[in-house]
Amino acid sequence: MAEAADELSTPLGQNTVSKTRRFRLPFTAMQALAVLLGLVLVGFVGVALFNDNPLGGEPIAHVALRNAPPSPAADDKHAAAAGQAEPAKAIAKPPAAAGDTKTVTIIDGSSGKRQDVVVGAGDTAEKTDGGDAPAAMMSGIDQRLLEKSRYGMIPVVADGLKPFTVYAADADRAKAARMPVVAIVVEGLGVGAAKTADAIIKLPPAVTLAFTPYGADPGKLAERARTERHEILLQIPMEPFDYPDNDPGPQTLLTTLGAEQNLDRFYWHLSRLQGYAGIANFMGARFVASDPVMQPIIRDAAKRGLGYFDDGSTPRSVAQTMAAGQSMPFARADFAIDAVPTSAEIDRALVKLETLAKERGTAVGVASALPVSIDRLNAWIKTLDSKGIMLVPLTTAMLKSKSG
Repeated sequence: MAEAADELSTPLGQNTVSKTRRFRLPFTAMQALAVLLGLVLVGFVGVALFNDNPLGGEPIAHVALRNAPPSPAADDKHAAAAGQAEPAKAIAKPPAAAGDTKTVTIIDGSSGKRQDVVVGAGDTAEKTDGGDAPAAMMSGIDQRLLEKSRYGMIPVVADGLKPFTVYAADADRAKAARMPVVAIVVEGLGVGAAKTADAIIKLPPAVTLAFTPYGADPGKLAERARTERHEILLQIPMEPFDYPDNDPGPQTLLTTLGAEQNLDRFYWHLSRLQGYAGIANFMGARFVASDPVMQPIIRDAAKRGLGYFDDGSTPRSVAQTMAAGQSMPFARADFAIDAVPTSAEIDRALVKLETLAKERGTAVGVASALPVSIDRLNAWIKTLDSKGIMLVPLTTAMLKSKSG
């Protein structure tokens, strides 16, 4: 009856069909796959951004060295030699020499730089790629000529030896006494590793190199220069006339400071590198013209067995008079050969330097490490023998001027 009633009450032309409810997911299979791939991608990006492992999961080899257990100090040396490059790969090599030593090559995972570290009896470590080394390991550094200051090691006279004589570059001084000589000082080095390296490598050893105390690691660059047999000087930043608009840098010696304060700053500069034969002014037109502030600096430098080089930038400098009063080796630049940094002007200045050397027996030029300066200097130096002129380190020119 019910069915009949339904049929009677159903509008004409319409049939009711009973529907069965089915469960459906709120997303399709393609949408689920897309979400899954997105999660994987997010996880990968997260690992790349927040994981500081430069090797990216590359296998790491750990090498056990069969030596005496290292001391904490040695551990610090090894960490420093590795540049704190962790993680890094260590590759064992055969012993570098007879004895209980091993060489380990440490590869910096971020830069690929290789560093050979020699480890042997006594737990000593030395970087063999020209990196940092303790002062005792530096090429030709005499430990007797160093004393400790609040900033580090600074030069001193000891056992009758002076840094000026110990660190002077080799030269035939007997020959230099008989003929005209020229000395060239290339200054402003230590800031800018590329230009400093060019000066060190491309210029002959008889050219003296002057380093500022600034830069990431001036001591390392100075040591490289000495390894290439260059004589080196340390430039001391001093106050120019337009200070502070023209500021040489941190710890500049100032005319407004007392002697004790300037000496403290002076010692900071002296500690920045080792093995220099003398000091030179870095800027400083106002400072070098003032007797009261220059006297303590010259006196202290002379007491420490150093020479003094005046770059000739100001005619009012009192350095020569004060150095003479302390019997201190001294030289003054006759002029800057690249004041106008063009090939033609540099060549003209070098001819003028030759003339001075022949007239007076000694001439001194100063230059910067510009590529054009290095290029013209190299070309000119090759012609000196045929002109009867000898290129000498600055210390040789100082000694010849003093004896003359």
